[in-house]
Amino acid sequence: MASNIFLAITITFMYAAPLILTALGGVVSERSGVINIGLEGIMVMGALGGALMMKFLPAGTSAFVVVLLTVLASILLGMIYSLLLAVAAVNFKADQTLVGTAMNLLGTAAATVFVKAMNTAADPDNVSSTIQYLDGRKAFLVDLGGFEFNWCMLLALVALVIAYVALYKTRFGLRLRACGENPQAADSLGINVYKMRYAGTTISGALAGMGGFVYALTTANCASNGDVAGFGFLALAVMIFGNWKPVNIAVSSLLFGLFKCIAASYASIDINGDGVYMLAEIGISAHLYRMLPYIVTLLVLAFTSKSSRAPKAEGIPYDKGQR
Repeated sequence: MASNIFLAITITFMYAAPLILTALGGVVSERSGVINIGLEGIMVMGALGGALMMKFLPAGTSAFVVVLLTVLASILLGMIYSLLLAVAAVNFKADQTLVGTAMNLLGTAAATVFVKAMNTAADPDNVSSTIQYLDGRKAFLVDLGGFEFNWCMLLALVALVIAYVALYKTRFGLRLRACGENPQAADSLGINVYKMRYAGTTISGALAGMGGFVYALTTANCASNGDVAGFGFLALAVMIFGNWKPVNIAVSSLLFGLFKCIAASYASIDINGDGVYMLAEIGISAHLYRMLPYIVTLLVLAFTSKSSRAPKAEGIPYDKGQR
């Protein structure tokens, strides 16, 4: 029974980790006053960056170097891609929702075309748009008494702690939140609103890019194919449910991860260790179990969205000349 519980906890964290990272990215951006609808596209780019780095690292590279370089690659590509939103929202004062939507469409299409072209160039008969890197995955795994622990889970927890401290215990976090609540007042105190919004958006890109790679490494079975199965949009829902607060976001992500764990392994959960798979024998359709996480997400949003309070100035372009 203990082994089943540990396995369930591991799977729950596996699904929660990319949500925590990506939702934290959305929080940092929106706390600065920029709506980041493009989390899905940034996740795709982050997954692509990490996958390419892992694929082309030479054999025999130490596990530490593999982890370091792949995570940095996903962060870097996520930050670069998020600059599209930063430039459009801050410099050109474009509609942030439309820009984010375009980034989602562009990210998926660009990653698919690039990977397919790369595979075809290496082998004309290979028209796949998927990058496989199963061997590199071993660098992220630690054997704990027969169970595999993935460093990505620890990565999400570390990011959660850093995000909480940075937002609520530092001058940078205070200034960032001020720009999202009242940018005019922040500007009058000498805070550069444009720089803070650039910082918030690029940090958001770093976290979402890392979340995309963690998704590809865990949930997608070490394959990057230009798709993250809507986890970017789920991260937005988790962010709203968590009321733009890191701790609440972690709880929301774990809740979703738990139901996702049930949906993924309902036919192999032996609660009492007696060989009876209770959830599978109830007679409920497998499709309903797969729908369960999303149904729960919709219900939770329906009952909590009214009480959620977004930053007051989010989505509103800042014009220094207006008071």
